[in-house]
Amino acid sequence: MNAGGKVLFVGDISLDTTLRLGYIPQPDEKLHVKIDNESAGGVISNAALACRLAGGRPILAIETGDDLFADSLLATLQQAGIEIVSRKIPGRTCRAIILIEPHGEKRLLLEPGVSLYPSVEWVQSLSLTGIDWVHTAVYGDAAWPLIEQARLAGSRWSLDLEPATFIEGIAALTPLLEGAEVVFCNQRALDQLGEHPEQQLLDRGVKAVVSTLGARGATYVSAIHRADAHYPLTPNLVDTTGAGDCLAGWFIACMLAGKSPKVSLTEAVYAATYSCERAGAQPSYPDRQQLAAFQQASQR
Repeated sequence: MNAGGKVLFVGDISLDTTLRLGYIPQPDEKLHVKIDNESAGGVISNAALACRLAGGRPILAIETGDDLFADSLLATLQQAGIEIVSRKIPGRTCRAIILIEPHGEKRLLLEPGVSLYPSVEWVQSLSLTGIDWVHTAVYGDAAWPLIEQARLAGSRWSLDLEPATFIEGIAALTPLLEGAEVVFCNQRALDQLGEHPEQQLLDRGVKAVVSTLGARGATYVSAIHRADAHYPLTPNLVDTTGAGDCLAGWFIACMLAGKSPKVSLTEAVYAATYSCERAGAQPSYPDRQQLAAFQQASQR
């Protein structure tokens, strides 16, 4: 696969601890659980790894805390072939506790720490020379200068539209949305937008919207084109953590490699489904060989 241009991922990194439990305990009840895994996580870090596994050329720009596990998180991503641009600042790296119920759905507890989004002054120091695409989620004020830098550099950019980033309405994010190549929305974000959510985003200048719809797959909508993709079987849900991040990173890698939105979305849906049938976020993501085998097996 042609790797295409470089993608700069700017955003969060966390230590994810996944606990599997049979049910939600009652008040003052002690419940024994199983730790499925502990690994690097974070919306943007996850997407960067998926992009790399899809054959892309990601650069991950993040700030971490100065705690003991920050270096090990970075080392894991570097070993996967991701170029890291980072610095340590005083404080705790983000920590996520993920509770997995028997049917595979998750409940997430997040301590943001200092690594949820880099600072404005550090983001402004980043070079976008040679960067073809920028991907981020608006978890901090530095998203505004970042997108302006992308505009000035002539780079495409995409946003993961997390529901927590527009609690008071989507209007405040309009300056970031105008001109965005793609905005990724999960079902909660679509519901929060209200009626005709995709058209709302297109009306604000977004070029295309990718809506992730759980087991129903995903859709790509632009002003002139629509594509739908779905997994043809009933997935065996084990853990849905990070599936949307996997889809976003894989989709970006495919688009930069010159594939059509339909082909890119189909591959991304299969990659996300593959991850849902395994425990954890990053440890569950497929590489190209694993995805090809998964696609072939699902079409028999």
